[in-house]
Amino acid sequence: MDRFKTFQDMFKRYRRPGDIVFSVVFLVFSLFMLSQIGEQTVWKKGTKLFAQPSFWPAVSLGFMSFFAILHLIGSACSPRIEGRWSEVLLWFRSLEYVAWFLVYVAAVPVIGYLLATIIFAVLLSFRLGYFSLKMGLIAALTGIIVVLLFKTFLQVKVPGGQIYEYLPDGWRSFMLIYF
Repeated sequence: MDRFKTFQDMFKRYRRPGDIVFSVVFLVFSLFMLSQIGEQTVWKKGTKLFAQPSFWPAVSLGFMSFFAILHLIGSACSPRIEGRWSEVLLWFRSLEYVAWFLVYVAAVPVIGYLLATIIFAVLLSFRLGYFSLKMGLIAALTGIIVVLLFKTFLQVKVPGGQIYEYLPDGWRSFMLIYF
């Protein structure tokens, strides 16, 4: 037992940039989820403990909160390193692609699945730094293939675009069914 001289030595580990921020956010999230367990599941009278609808979610969220506390303690006891906020900024930068997806989802009912997929494939390829005409055409072709695969061959039900209302009747039906 001489290996751990202090409480801090027991929880000491190597930190990474953003570790303390992650541990705080994870603890807050897990405690919030645990606080909602009574609203989201029920305890039924006359049911054995392990068969309760709330039991296993409560156990998993309890352990999640417990380990989040341990993670926070470990982060707090470890030496501070620089780069925390640059790491957090990197996490938030990834939310840009969530925004791209939400705009895409909003655009599909307006301009149609085919046009939205082609436009966003090309825009995202340019966003990623592929500025050549060749890469734009490859992105557009990939968008067309995705639409053909999902809408035409797999017959995934995607809402038709409002723009299709301006097409002649025969074309409108064709576009709504296949594109």
